[in-house]
Amino acid sequence: MSKATRVPVLARLWSMIVPSHRSLVFRLVVAAGIWTLLVVAGAGVFVNTQFRDAQVRRFDQGLSILIDDMYANTSVEDGLVKAPFLTDIRATRAYSGRYWTIFDSTGDGSLRVIDRSRSLFDSDLMLPSAQLDRLIAAPGKTIYFDLRGPQDARLRAGGLLARLPGHATPVIFLVAEDRSPIDADTGRFVRITAFALLILSGGLILAVVVQVRFGLQPLFQLRREVAHVRRGKAERVDGRYPEELEPLAAELNALLAHNQEVVERQRTHVGNLAHALKTPLSVMLTEASQQPGQLAEVVTRQAQTMREQVDHHLRRARAAARSQTSGERTPVEPILDELAVTLERIFQDKADGRGVEIDWRCPEDLCFQGEKQDLMELAGNVMENAGKWCRGKIRVDAVRTGEARMTLTVDDDGPGLTPDERAQALKRGQRLDENAPGSGLGLSIVDELARAYGGSVQLGESPLGGLRVSLDLPCAES
Repeated sequence: MSKATRVPVLARLWSMIVPSHRSLVFRLVVAAGIWTLLVVAGAGVFVNTQFRDAQVRRFDQGLSILIDDMYANTSVEDGLVKAPFLTDIRATRAYSGRYWTIFDSTGDGSLRVIDRSRSLFDSDLMLPSAQLDRLIAAPGKTIYFDLRGPQDARLRAGGLLARLPGHATPVIFLVAEDRSPIDADTGRFVRITAFALLILSGGLILAVVVQVRFGLQPLFQLRREVAHVRRGKAERVDGRYPEELEPLAAELNALLAHNQEVVERQRTHVGNLAHALKTPLSVMLTEASQQPGQLAEVVTRQAQTMREQVDHHLRRARAAARSQTSGERTPVEPILDELAVTLERIFQDKADGRGVEIDWRCPEDLCFQGEKQDLMELAGNVMENAGKWCRGKIRVDAVRTGEARMTLTVDDDGPGLTPDERAQALKRGQRLDENAPGSGLGLSIVDELARAYGGSVQLGESPLGGLRVSLDLPCAES
């Protein structure tokens, strides 16, 4: 596989291990964790291999001493090989785990057993052909290898092909010993090493987590500062940051200042446009009122409609501009209290002189994410509409519905609206009762103003029997 094709494969494998939607902390920790595990695992394999090899070498040294002892004490009498007398008691006990055999090589390449240890009992040590070839290729040199012995035990063996004075053919000395102590020691060392390396890996990964969290703490602080600006708790990013993040904080402050400047400029333009349009309309209405007639009535009606449309669109433009600013907090409770007192006075002659009772509930810490004027218009239009149609009772509830959302619900005990009428009520300029006062823009203004803030308006059936108006609006942190 070429380097060009290997890189995309590694990239795809990395994307599978670390999905792109994960956090930066997650990606850094996973990358460091994978690398730590690979390095620690490689180190563990290397250490265990070195320990096992050291054990085998030490074991082979014991076999080498036994072979040298046999070779040095083996004699030839009358052309016959006489095995030495060994005092090792293990070589005399059956299946003790230490065995030896002396072979004589024949002319046809086969081996003949000259003598063997009593520990072999009724078994024989078989020399594999591959190892025999190695002995023949290196006469006088001890060769070490593994083989199977009595009762299928794993043995570590050493062989030496040498010539004895007075004997025509080479003699092979083969000694073997049970290697289970090597395997047991190696297995115990592997388990201890694995446990130690596992603890080490866990400690290293934990250190990486702490290091990453500590290293990225200024970034988290910057995020909180930006969130405070967005929620209206601060006007700019004021924290002290490392030199890598200081330019970013400065750029954010510059961007905030630029956006604020743009919004203020747009507000000035909107105010100038409102003044430029309202003045001619007021002149037209004044002139039309001083010259009665059919033309004056048409001019008055159309000029009034133009004024309402101008007010509506200018209000929407101001709300859209304000919704894009960094954030302003408006407590909801004082607004509802002020509106309730005002509307109860306005509708004090309604319902057979008993007036309208407005029951409102709102948490003290609930704040609207926007300007006071907009909240006054949103809540005021809905509550005023309820006051026009109710029989005497209005209930207003403002609650937090999420981390950054709130709901303002207004219920009345009036006649309510059918589902078709509810759909028509939100259309601009739509009046379901021509005898009722107003221009038909109240709920449509509320709907468009709420949309400008990323909210919505829902009409439904009230538990009081009339209409329920629910406003979903942005909520500031308390």
